[in-house]
Amino acid sequence: MSVQEKIKEQVTGHRVVLYMKGTPQFPQCGFSSAAVQMLQACGAGDFASVNVLADADIRQGVKEFANWPTVPQLYVNGEFVGGADIMREMYESGELKQLLSGQPA
Repeated sequence: MSVQEKIKEQVTGHRVVLYMKGTPQFPQCGFSSAAVQMLQACGAGDFASVNVLADADIRQGVKEFANWPTVPQLYVNGEFVGGADIMREMYESGELKQLLSGQPA
């Protein structure tokens, strides 16, 4: 299985996936920590996470998968949502909570 196939399997196999540096319990950068806090504040306690520091192929592959140069990266329902800045904007507007709740706009 290629790295791209593995990433596709991860993002389609879970409703919410966060590619991050570290783990939700021990984030390894401020942006990853903020992403976890926003997800938890929106009630997404059961999201899947992938520690990109544990696998260099995934770390590079996820950037290519979404054509997005930075980590963290959030996927919901198999779709790329964005990185920390986009998550923050969506969190502040209420869009992130709405997206994670599965309610229509």
